[in-house]
Amino acid sequence: MTSQPSARTASPLAIWAGILVLYLVWGSTYLAIRVAVATIPAILMSAMRFMPAGVILTLAMVGSLRGRLVRPSLREVRDASIVGFCLIGGGMGLVAWSEQTVSSGIAALFVGLMPMWVGVLNRIAFGARMPRRAAAGTLIGLGGVALLAGPSIAAGGREVPGLLALLVSPMCWATGSLYSAKRAVQPKPALLATGIQMLAGGTLLLAVAAVTGQVAAFNPASVAPEGWLGLGYLIGVGSLIGYVTFAWLVGVAPLAHVTTYAYVNPVVAVALGALILGEPLEPRTLAAAAVIVLGVMLIVSTTGRAPSPAREAVVAPN
Repeated sequence: MTSQPSARTASPLAIWAGILVLYLVWGSTYLAIRVAVATIPAILMSAMRFMPAGVILTLAMVGSLRGRLVRPSLREVRDASIVGFCLIGGGMGLVAWSEQTVSSGIAALFVGLMPMWVGVLNRIAFGARMPRRAAAGTLIGLGGVALLAGPSIAAGGREVPGLLALLVSPMCWATGSLYSAKRAVQPKPALLATGIQMLAGGTLLLAVAAVTGQVAAFNPASVAPEGWLGLGYLIGVGSLIGYVTFAWLVGVAPLAHVTTYAYVNPVVAVALGALILGEPLEPRTLAAAAVIVLGVMLIVSTTGRAPSPAREAVVAPN
């Protein structure tokens, strides 16, 4: 994304309305994923989510910029595809797979730590200095993960593979975000690049679903009505409205305000999972949630002041 213009191009009311949309839309996607994967194979569901969204977004950008759109180069398409493989294929594919056994609220808490992994990988790969506040947030966030997942992993429950996938998922997103910020040359405008990322990631997910037998075994008649509803919500609201809103906010709002979604979304997801799906709110889960949110707040409060291109790495998976 390009450097951010002045936030004076939009009213404060419009900006906060957009941020509220991010809170509710991206916070609710974890619930929709949980509902959808109950009757749709997880990896195939993710492909069915992102490929249509990518087609719609790409065609919308081409149509709206007719005559003014510069055709992307092979390098731009390649780099956008690599980012899509990491963000959509690795990041969101693992989230959907994990939610077959892990609650939507816990999944959101793990994924909410993506800014932590950005800082850690940025330090390891590029030698970037980690501010003290971000370092403290990282240690606190890791403590929250240990509190949340440690007992379950030690006990060897059925949710262990899902928890491990949720540890890898935000690392994939952090890798893709850092590559996008520091190495990739992507098409413009940013929403066109996002559309290509969705198409590339969705194609990868479809290939994995085919290889693992999910495509051959899929029976549309076995999908519950709420499964189709969840998938439709993820395509139209989670992927399209969410990303369009985010792209608009990055162009008109202070980054420190926009990035508050990173620690609000997990809270929304935990609340919705408890209210709608009856997911249990154990004292350990609530304590871990408080610790993780505190860690993310410390990290994001540092990221929110970062200049471009560091702002590119604040995008969270949804």
